[in-house]
Amino acid sequence: MLELIQSVNSAVNNFIWGVPAMICIIGVGLLLTIKTKFLQIRKFPYAMKETLGRVFKKQDASDGSMTPFQAVCTALASTVGTGNIAGVAGAIAIGGPGAVFWMWISAILGMCTKFSEVTLAVHFRERNQEGDYVGGPMYYIKNGLSKNWHFLAVLFSAFGVLTVFGTGNATQVNTITTAINSALLNFHVISQSSVGTANLIIGVIVAILVALILLGGIKRIGQVAERLVPFMAFIYIFFALGVVVLNINQLPAVFGSIINGAFHPASVTGGIVGSFFMSMKKGVARGIFSNEAGLGTGSIAHACADTKEPVKQGLLGIFEVFTDTILICTLTALVILCSGIPIGFGADAGAELTISGFTSTYGNWISIFTAVALCCFAFSTIIGWGLYGARCIEFLFSSKVIKPFMLVYSLVAILGATVDLGMLWSIAETFNGLMAIPNLIALFLLSGTVVKLVKNYFHEK
Repeated sequence: MLELIQSVNSAVNNFIWGVPAMICIIGVGLLLTIKTKFLQIRKFPYAMKETLGRVFKKQDASDGSMTPFQAVCTALASTVGTGNIAGVAGAIAIGGPGAVFWMWISAILGMCTKFSEVTLAVHFRERNQEGDYVGGPMYYIKNGLSKNWHFLAVLFSAFGVLTVFGTGNATQVNTITTAINSALLNFHVISQSSVGTANLIIGVIVAILVALILLGGIKRIGQVAERLVPFMAFIYIFFALGVVVLNINQLPAVFGSIINGAFHPASVTGGIVGSFFMSMKKGVARGIFSNEAGLGTGSIAHACADTKEPVKQGLLGIFEVFTDTILICTLTALVILCSGIPIGFGADAGAELTISGFTSTYGNWISIFTAVALCCFAFSTIIGWGLYGARCIEFLFSSKVIKPFMLVYSLVAILGATVDLGMLWSIAETFNGLMAIPNLIALFLLSGTVVKLVKNYFHEK
């Protein structure tokens, strides 16, 4: 039975995260880019000015909402995760340095996709029974399209609920336990025989922290994200830039290998990665999976923002993709490529490749930092996806199920820390990809609304 489930899931997963899906995601991004006249490029300086201006502006949100900056931090909490460390390494190993170039291309288009998702989410949002703002793909499908399309909202929400326990929780806690255990074993704090007990303790602590934050409501989620995300991003960027600066003489050759490898991967990888298509596929897939542009999940957090301007909040979506992919993912790639560590092209790789880039430059002491970074990234993802799951299950049932859901969601952390996940990751990844289908259809059908909102906003300015 398990073999059957695995084979079915593998077939669906390969399709969802394969060529057809990527063509659809890139295609919708390109359509929105053309219809908005390359908004993410034309208005990029304006978007950065608006975003950075809010970082330093003290603002309180009304009841049932977050400040606009808290909303973008919550969205970033779920996108800036372990994939930024492990996923980029895997893309380079399988697709060569050229994968980074295609990751940039997908991010540029993804900026417009994320902008559109956020704009629509704020425009079509509602107040729930508790007085909180609720929005996201299920709401802009429900309120923006005819009743004939409402089944898409149900599908998105159902896939979302099925996804959060795996992608958003169990696999992230597993990453936390692995990182902490690695550090504790390296410094001989615990023995191999004590790992099981340590995992249980870690799982219980994470479960308690997640419950305290999520049950505190939308304001507490926003407050935690507002503090945790900038901190973890700054620390990671600081140490990653240090690797680049210390290996600055390698930078021209590295950028040369990225550009050349994008079109002639064999010349960079010694023929091991010889497929132009493979380099493109891995780069595009990494970009999409990292910034979630096209999946619609981030817009759920943005819909909670205390703002009256959908387009203005949408500009924060541009900043979100820029920060996640152009900045953090690129720095991860440079850490790997500038440090000069051997890359086993053609073989799977993960966080260990990125960690090697740091340790080869700074020494083994940096493993403490990588453990902290992985824990922060993973924990923030748990919080962000907890909100997404709550909104999805609320849409399917009512706000009365939110607190029971959050309790169950918190307890899953213990399972994630102590149980062999097996194929849970792969199944969760499949449902994650399935969320994109109803969202992409909605974005295509509502592209005219996005254009109208953009014209009205900038005309008023």
